[in-house]
Amino acid sequence: MQATSTTGDTVTFYPNAFLAEYLVVAGGGGGGGALNSNPGGGGGGGGGFLTSDNTVAMAVVTGQAYPVIVGGGGAGGAVGQNQGVSGSGSQFASISSAGGGGGGAGSSGILPAFSGGSGGGGGGASSLGAGNTPFRSPSQGNNGSAGTFAAPNYTGGGGGGASAAGGASSSTNGGNGGAGTSSAITGVSPNPTYAGGGGGGTHLGGTAGTGGAGGGGAGSASVGNGTNGTDGLGGGGGGGGSNGPTGGAGGNGGSGVVVIKIPDTKTATFTGGVTQTNTTSGGYKIYTVTATSTTNETVTFS
Repeated sequence: MQATSTTGDTVTFYPNAFLAEYLVVAGGGGGGGALNSNPGGGGGGGGGFLTSDNTVAMAVVTGQAYPVIVGGGGAGGAVGQNQGVSGSGSQFASISSAGGGGGGAGSSGILPAFSGGSGGGGGGASSLGAGNTPFRSPSQGNNGSAGTFAAPNYTGGGGGGASAAGGASSSTNGGNGGAGTSSAITGVSPNPTYAGGGGGGTHLGGTAGTGGAGGGGAGSASVGNGTNGTDGLGGGGGGGGSNGPTGGAGGNGGSGVVVIKIPDTKTATFTGGVTQTNTTSGGYKIYTVTATSTTNETVTFS
């Protein structure tokens, strides 16, 4: 043990403190929109993913109110040269994850993807979005992949996921969404997977990218819109396709989730704008928060 700096140093014990496990997943980014005769849109990035599964549980104190926020998914880019909107962040106490980056627009110009928890995929000529933005350790997500501006199909890149970067695009194939990450905190078997990236769209009917495991939406390979990410999993939306008279819109990102796991001798009480369910299993109470109506909602333990 290191020496104390003075003879007056003290230690304080908090008898009301206990450990809370957590999963905090932000909303996924929307896929990029595409205009006819332009490249396919990029896939949206999966929402930022943070969990005590791969770090330490959080010490909380009874009687204190802690912030709790569930981020919504970002809107997909409208038909035309429109980028997807990034998702909103989620939070429990001091743990905050960033929304997934919106996908780049299906455009011959530079309308790039956005950075976020996981980055969006680039559309056609546009660049990728960076993941783990802002920086977290352990990482909350991965980069998207760049679009490909090359004949014949001019494709969008895949959005990044919690456990893998977005798949590379090519002149014929849109990039696949990066895979998300599973978590055992919910007590559900098999363990759910969260925060997959959206797949990239294509032009002239090439093969669109698939959505990443964990709620990522697939891209579109022809006239039509990218598939939405899955609500409650934080998946990114798929990129729109551009083979047709108008083009296609990007899919919407899926909303996130906050899960809090505490000893069954304790109880969590939420403010009125929180939508949650709870179960008791193996000596724990597990609270799954799927929506918060404002950014001022809280949870208090007793």
